[in-house]
Amino acid sequence: MSPQQRILLWFACLVCGLLIFMPFGSGKAVNQVVAVIEISGMIDPGTRSYTAFAFEEARNMGAEAVVLELDTPGGFINSAEDIRRFMDEYDRPVYAFVRPNAISAGAYLALAADEIYMAPGSTIGAAEPSYLGVGEVDEKMLSFWEKEMAGMAERRGRDPRIASAMVRRDIAIEGLVEEGVLLTLTAGEALEVGYSEGTVNDQAALLEAVGLENAEWRPVEQRTADSLVRLTTNPVVGTILLMIGFGGLALEVITAGFGAAGLISLAAFALYFGGNIAAGMAEYWVLLLFAFGIGLMLVEAVMPGFGVFGIAGLVATIISIVLAAVSVQTGMLMLLISIILAAVFSILAFRFFARRGALRHIILSEAETADLGYVAPLDQKNLTGKVGVALTALRPSGAAEIDGRRIDVVSDGSYIAGGEKVMVERVEGVRVIVRKAGENNEN
Repeated sequence: MSPQQRILLWFACLVCGLLIFMPFGSGKAVNQVVAVIEISGMIDPGTRSYTAFAFEEARNMGAEAVVLELDTPGGFINSAEDIRRFMDEYDRPVYAFVRPNAISAGAYLALAADEIYMAPGSTIGAAEPSYLGVGEVDEKMLSFWEKEMAGMAERRGRDPRIASAMVRRDIAIEGLVEEGVLLTLTAGEALEVGYSEGTVNDQAALLEAVGLENAEWRPVEQRTADSLVRLTTNPVVGTILLMIGFGGLALEVITAGFGAAGLISLAAFALYFGGNIAAGMAEYWVLLLFAFGIGLMLVEAVMPGFGVFGIAGLVATIISIVLAAVSVQTGMLMLLISIILAAVFSILAFRFFARRGALRHIILSEAETADLGYVAPLDQKNLTGKVGVALTALRPSGAAEIDGRRIDVVSDGSYIAGGEKVMVERVEGVRVIVRKAGENNEN
């Protein structure tokens, strides 16, 4: 058998093997799929990253519908708004399944869904915004968020006053909430006022309620990348990363080299910017702006004074860090805290290394004192104009006898043979500069 025939036979066997294992239609209908996106814990950039991926997966699997399974106390408003846009862009129904809580930004996502279903004992509401969960926002932000909530309610035919009462404490609705209290609805109350399409016990009951009882309930698992984004975009972790980055950079400049501190600094900044870029909060040009700013400040560090390079670099670095954060306020707070912590860290680290002797190559740690036998050089300016004799040839340095003393001298650049008369032209510090003496120069 020729080589060509063997190759053809090999391909034929391969095709036959593939045909044996190829699935053929058996007359059984393919089950419908419902993609499930589980939103639990704080809604943050990591949640946004995961949700963007999950909706893409839902499209790839041809899901008949998407279920947002909500168990969240809320989170960042801008992350919730991005998730709502992902919901709007999906061309099939999106259902919210509150089990057990959809609070604050979670209530916003529930209202953005086509229909809301709640498990027994679950709650929805209490959507008053706060700054990082600890401070009140201004009236402008409060008004914006109230209208966002009311708008989501209106577009699904729900009473917008109820959504407003979830945001503002000064709204009272008879039979639901009194003035001074944020509105939170139980599953029964939500069903009664039209903020829920039904109370269901489990997944099967939900699928039956939406007419997809034969569909497969298929959760979309979170990726490792989403967990990393969630970690690195956390304001506390982000502040620590910035502190490590600035502290390592300062230590690297102090020690005049590029070693472990520089690598740690680069890794910290890479995690900070990489996480925020992956979360969709920043573009790559922000990272380039940061690198440009650091470069300008390093140029300034090796130049005397604090001028244009230093100021421009500082401004570029601050802008890049703030723009990469989840919000301007968060970015400014993180930057301020991280710089203070980095300064403290750098001082402590410098003192530690100085004590250990690791910085001996750049720090003068010894003094030339009299008790150690060091004597300051004599002031020899009184030799100026005096004439002596070269004891050695000056090429240009050598020795001469001047004023009865042997003195190390340097010629003014010309060669002077030993035994010739020389005159001290000037004295610069410890250098005695001489020239050949003429007859009219003799004393």
